[in-house]
Amino acid sequence: MPTQIQDMSDFKGPVRWPWLLVVVLLIAIAVVGAKLGMGRREVEASEPVRSVRSPEAPAVVSADVAGAATVTQAGQESLQPPANLVESLLLGENLEKAGRFLEARDIYYGLYGSLLRSSERAQVESRLGRINVLLVTTQRRMPEKLEYIVKTGDSLDRIAKQNNTTVELLQASNNISRPDRIRAGDVLRVFTGGIVVEISKSRNDMILRIGDRFFKRYQVGTGKFGKTPVGTFQITERIPEPTWWRPDGKAVKYGDPENILGTRWMTLRAIGETPDVRGYGIHGTWEPESIGKAESAGCIRMRNPEVEELFLLLPVGTKVTIVE
Repeated sequence: MPTQIQDMSDFKGPVRWPWLLVVVLLIAIAVVGAKLGMGRREVEASEPVRSVRSPEAPAVVSADVAGAATVTQAGQESLQPPANLVESLLLGENLEKAGRFLEARDIYYGLYGSLLRSSERAQVESRLGRINVLLVTTQRRMPEKLEYIVKTGDSLDRIAKQNNTTVELLQASNNISRPDRIRAGDVLRVFTGGIVVEISKSRNDMILRIGDRFFKRYQVGTGKFGKTPVGTFQITERIPEPTWWRPDGKAVKYGDPENILGTRWMTLRAIGETPDVRGYGIHGTWEPESIGKAESAGCIRMRNPEVEELFLLLPVGTKVTIVE
């Protein structure tokens, strides 16, 4: 450095042509760099967009349909919307097989918003219902769940009430066999979706939604001669293995062949402007052939395995709307 400073001090007068040469060289370098940059952008534009694969997502099979992206260990290509219903269903099926249930669900929700024939909509609903229940009742992540850290003094009952869910669902979705054994610091995945229920007497079906989003549809039985009341109701009791009270007041215990209530009972009480009614609820049945028909005394009947599933999902306070 000292030598260079001395050399600069010996400089006697400006010599302009080297600086002109430097300017020309800089311009040439800038032009060449711009061309190289354009070429690089063209190459990048021609390559598929990639997103980082979640650590939990298995690096598996490619969805072998038109419009589907290949999954590799290096990463996951963005999914391109397939051209038609058949391809979309096949893509969703392959994603399910790969254990990528949230992505499959997104495919099906995309289809659900399309104009579909009733048979096609039923197929999409069936898949959505299956995936939604699987996600909710297991430890898998989903946007409708939060991670809850157990505090000193917590119980499953308290956690369930705080998060508008059921103790049974907390146990099922976190593999808890002994609810009295949870400890401070344990991390639970808690479903907080807030399911609402709509029952149609004319269709003899029940639709579950999270907000305005479809969750699952069940077939049900309703009251003969239109006896099932319409209006807005709320679940006020949840009783496993219920006792049935005959019209004459006699109690028929669960397990007695005369008991018609199946394996679960959920009491309905009118709310809002709906006239008060008593003795109505959602329950199972030992007569599955009555499902889809108007044959009950006014209650909502379900197949026993399905009412048990519903029992997991719906806490006290769940809103139930019954329409014609």
